[in-house]
Amino acid sequence: MIRWTEAGRQHEAPWRSALGAPPPKDVVVADDRMPAATAYRLACEGTALLWRGDFNNARQLLAAMGHRCKHAPPGSGFHRHRQAQAQRAHTLGMLLIPFEAGNLIPLRRAPDVRQACAEAYAGQGPAVGPLRELLGVIGAHEWRRRGVEVPALGDRIHPHYGVFSPIRGEYVDLVAQAPLPATDTAFDLGTGSGVLAAVLARRGVEHVVATDLDPRAIACACDNLTRLHLTGQVEVRQADLYPPGRAGLVVCNPPWLPAKPVSLLDQAVYDPKGRMLHGFLDGLDDHLEPGGEGWLVMSDLAEQLDLRAPGELEAAIAADGFKVVDRLDTRPHHPRAEDEDDPLSAARAAETTSLWRLRR
Repeated sequence: MIRWTEAGRQHEAPWRSALGAPPPKDVVVADDRMPAATAYRLACEGTALLWRGDFNNARQLLAAMGHRCKHAPPGSGFHRHRQAQAQRAHTLGMLLIPFEAGNLIPLRRAPDVRQACAEAYAGQGPAVGPLRELLGVIGAHEWRRRGVEVPALGDRIHPHYGVFSPIRGEYVDLVAQAPLPATDTAFDLGTGSGVLAAVLARRGVEHVVATDLDPRAIACACDNLTRLHLTGQVEVRQADLYPPGRAGLVVCNPPWLPAKPVSLLDQAVYDPKGRMLHGFLDGLDDHLEPGGEGWLVMSDLAEQLDLRAPGELEAAIAADGFKVVDRLDTRPHHPRAEDEDDPLSAARAAETTSLWRLRR
């Protein structure tokens, strides 16, 4: 619950955050008269602002607060970059809006967010939550509605809220181009949106088992595979990496950075201590058919950021009894790699994404 005083009376409401942000302890009521400098100061001090003014003015105030947030300087390194990101998210998360029953927002010029909220939040009752998160929910709803064009599929993938969107198509292209082993079965571990399972099915693999631990990803993959008319070829299962049995091809595209996620959306990017990567390698021998291949799709961004030592990945592959029979490389096209203000621009400019073909 979140509690505040308004017009001399105590109020409370359920706290709403799909990203798991904790409710603020100190809350004041704010409206269109609140200057951005005052709002930013209060937010930095840990006081949240429950908005009662015009919705569009709240968006403008949030943008003005964002301009005041400090960024990590270029070349300052990954950890300072994440620290600055976390501080920015905490500060901007202090501007709150109310929800009435049915996901209606009782503010002037508020948009209709009922469908977007239904896709992201479990509850439909009155609540209070961060405006910044709601704007992300609205944006995710538009991605889901329009879909993301995937050239390797010749079709669109419709990502759900909290599920990684395949906007970086280079890793999908690698799976679409690598020579398939002679097999009728494949596992896609950590399927997310289902895009790699769909690519394998479109390439002619007769039976693909796509797994994921996150219920949001399971629902997203099922939705996309239904849209693509591939449910006869692809079976979606909720599992922590491997399903029972063996396959002639096992594909895994784990999160690329061995760091701790701090929100739901981080989980597609950060793999604490390489848990998923090592889970894939450690279980591959028990789930691979004789003569089969494991495909590991990874970026070397962790090496570029000094989060993984050079040669560490190759050593882990060898330690699990596998050899690299081929490696397909591609260079991502990062707009941020050319942004001199991005603290990680040098690492992004040097990044390579690879598909490692592994055999016993």
